[in-house]
Amino acid sequence: MTTRPLGAQISHMLKDRGVDVIFGIPGVHNQEMYRGIEEAGITHVLARHEQGAGFMADGYARATGKPGVAYVISGPGLCNIMTPMGQAYSDSVPMLVISSVLDETEATRGQLHQMKDQEGAAATVCDWSVTARTAEAAYTLIDRAFTEFDTQRPRPKHVCVPIQRLEADSEPSPFMTSFDRRPAYKSQRDENAVTVIASALEKASYPVIVFGGGAVGMGRELSTKLARAIGAVTFMTYAARGLVDDSYPLNYGSMLARPQSQSVFAKADLVLTIGSSLSEVDLWREELGHDCRSIRVDIDAENLAAVTQSQTDSFLCDASPCFEAVLDELAGHIVSTGWSENDVRQDITKWRAEIDAERPGILPVADALKAALPSNTMIYSDMTQFAYAAKEVYPMDRPGHWHHPYGFGTLGYALPAAIGGKVGVGEKPVIAIAGDYGFQYTVQELAVAVELELTLPIIIWDNGKLGEIEDSMVRAQIAPNAVIQRNPDFLKLAEAYGAAATQPTTLAEFKQAVQTALQTKGPTVIRVISDIALTSS
Repeated sequence: MTTRPLGAQISHMLKDRGVDVIFGIPGVHNQEMYRGIEEAGITHVLARHEQGAGFMADGYARATGKPGVAYVISGPGLCNIMTPMGQAYSDSVPMLVISSVLDETEATRGQLHQMKDQEGAAATVCDWSVTARTAEAAYTLIDRAFTEFDTQRPRPKHVCVPIQRLEADSEPSPFMTSFDRRPAYKSQRDENAVTVIASALEKASYPVIVFGGGAVGMGRELSTKLARAIGAVTFMTYAARGLVDDSYPLNYGSMLARPQSQSVFAKADLVLTIGSSLSEVDLWREELGHDCRSIRVDIDAENLAAVTQSQTDSFLCDASPCFEAVLDELAGHIVSTGWSENDVRQDITKWRAEIDAERPGILPVADALKAALPSNTMIYSDMTQFAYAAKEVYPMDRPGHWHHPYGFGTLGYALPAAIGGKVGVGEKPVIAIAGDYGFQYTVQELAVAVELELTLPIIIWDNGKLGEIEDSMVRAQIAPNAVIQRNPDFLKLAEAYGAAATQPTTLAEFKQAVQTALQTKGPTVIRVISDIALTSS
């Protein structure tokens, strides 16, 4: 029970909570937080910008399922990480940001890194933002954050600690493993929900199941068993891709946002939505298109409260235990579905052709990428046309392995998030996919990948412009403006950082470049000209 400055004690408490890695940047205002990192046995990853640190923490959390932790300074350090915090909030990612804060801001002006309301600023992009003015408060808030990560919808939290408080000697946290306490658990299941859902599924002839990101914990086996047990047509939001086995013949995959999917929902006599808010970025339309009974299952009451459709039963419960029990109730049920496997195949073929026509040349590259990657590869993509097309058709053989900035939709996500993911999963293969414009938002983090010698293919989809914005302007009958940029020589830029670099000119060369990069110590930038599939011989 050693007395140490609070900044050091915090690192020891985090280690006790299972934190092995912290992402961040030290400064004069938060240097006390760095006093105890090595002593606690935690690895620190030095980002080149706080935005990069936040995305690394996000990527680490998505890859490992453990909270991502970041240390930043007061003022600009916090402001810089607020974009990743907003992304983590919209995509339900567990992240703990701990920052320093000035001891007093009301009576004194002109201080280094001064903000009018640091706590309030961060509160706009995270679950909660609180100032810990005592050691006891800091320990309690950190304990609260980790308890909520385990028991509620995971979202980022922010704790800021005054500088003098970080420097002051403090007793260790009382919430260490020596503290005799029972862990908190999520509610396991709702018996009424099980009965109602099972009964409704038994009676349905045209059931549809929509799996969202909140259902990923169900796993592929349980989700596919549920669909087979009732002969349901299945859709997955982008965040739930891979949750249903591709061999299941009534699986539409992640084509939920295809406009003509409304015709499928129009035939349904029951729609079951699990772990999804069915938000704008899931549907890209106002409604699913059904006019029948629906059931919603979620752990977030806000999602259930937002339901506006009539004939909807809403249940606040954890999906996995709920549907394990539902399957038990359905034992012996004889499947009599009205859905046609042939219709599903024809729809998928037609919709894939639509995607190929909308964004020519991308799907062949996505197919080549699939052929090049091991099945357990963790993929991180940015806001780029390649990802927009690929996330609808790229076959995932497991959930939770393609990560994208879905909700907040920030550029610059892929590279630092992939670095965090690679740090988290070790030898497991990880790749990053970025557009030529978005890559330059966080290109400096390439130095981190080089410094850590991370085996990391980084694919840059280069069309020399903001292609998606240009297309949107044209559709809106706006003369395209400010959508063309002059790019650097990405290969020389990569080499300047110390990374390997290559530019394949055919799909065969692209496939080989990816496979070589997965065997190369250190990162490899792979520049792909956007018409590679159209010009390949």
